[in-house]
Amino acid sequence: MTHTRIIPRRGFNLDYLMWLFTRLSALGLVFLTLVGFISALAMGARTQMDLSTLMRWTFFPNFFHVANSEIPDELLWANAYWQAFQIGILILAGTHGINGLRMVLEDYTGISFRRILLRFAFFLLWVGMIFAAIYLVLAA
Repeated sequence: MTHTRIIPRRGFNLDYLMWLFTRLSALGLVFLTLVGFISALAMGARTQMDLSTLMRWTFFPNFFHVANSEIPDELLWANAYWQAFQIGILILAGTHGINGLRMVLEDYTGISFRRILLRFAFFLLWVGMIFAAIYLVLAA
């Protein structure tokens, strides 16, 4: 029995771009995490929060979601900077996760009509998730 090997196409195709995006989005998430952590410390979190609350704040900086802390003023924390920061983290993390799920499931589907359906389903899931994330950030 001979095994045939599929040779990937050269150039920029979806798989290469998504592979590249996965690496860059992981670096972007690390960068946003460090920026959020350092920004929260600079804004006074070092004296107002314990470490576990600070870590929750770093990944989802919303004063309604930080329990058991003495955040002095919602105006200091609830502003466009933190909203853009939240949306950035949610878009990067969501896209990174959906792409990883797509890659794993495509390994088991082969090249067929199911792959097209899966890509379309993941695209719809991604769009719905992004709209839900933006709504949650802006409505909270």
